[in-house]
Amino acid sequence: MRYWFLWMIAGLISLFGGFFALANPLAATLTAELLAGWMFVAVGIMTMVSAFGDQGWGGRILSLLIGLIILILGIDLIVNPLAGIVSLTFVVAIGLLVMGVLRLLLAFRSDFAQLRWVLILSGAVSLLLGAMIMSNFPQSAALVLGVYLAVELISNGVSLIVLSLARKSEPEVA
Repeated sequence: MRYWFLWMIAGLISLFGGFFALANPLAATLTAELLAGWMFVAVGIMTMVSAFGDQGWGGRILSLLIGLIILILGIDLIVNPLAGIVSLTFVVAIGLLVMGVLRLLLAFRSDFAQLRWVLILSGAVSLLLGAMIMSNFPQSAALVLGVYLAVELISNGVSLIVLSLARKSEPEVA
């Protein structure tokens, strides 16, 4: 593959970003919270703009209301980042607990018999992580999002580097 080095560069940037986030998880947590806030602002504005393409006033009003709520949520996250960190950490913990329970329930369905142990392990990890966050909440809020971001960036970086090396060794197709 001709552009394998671009994947390598992206992987190295992600890897170094992950190590940087791991070295300063509070800054990474704040960054993740502000990024989420700006994403909510963008999605809220796009939802409100798209309302004018909906047919009928019912759809337009509903889209405008949903967009406005998302926009206000995003602005609140940007204006009150510390409160946003606590809120987002709570949502992450609840999400992990719910996903853990759902994975465990899926594990015992007959059509997932081959994946049972993977689903049980994944569900148990999610439950453990959610319980760890909740057991030290709200003190855990200062670090949790930053550590999760760091782990994701490191994992992403490693996978991109491995993928780029695999692509490098592929023969060129003319």
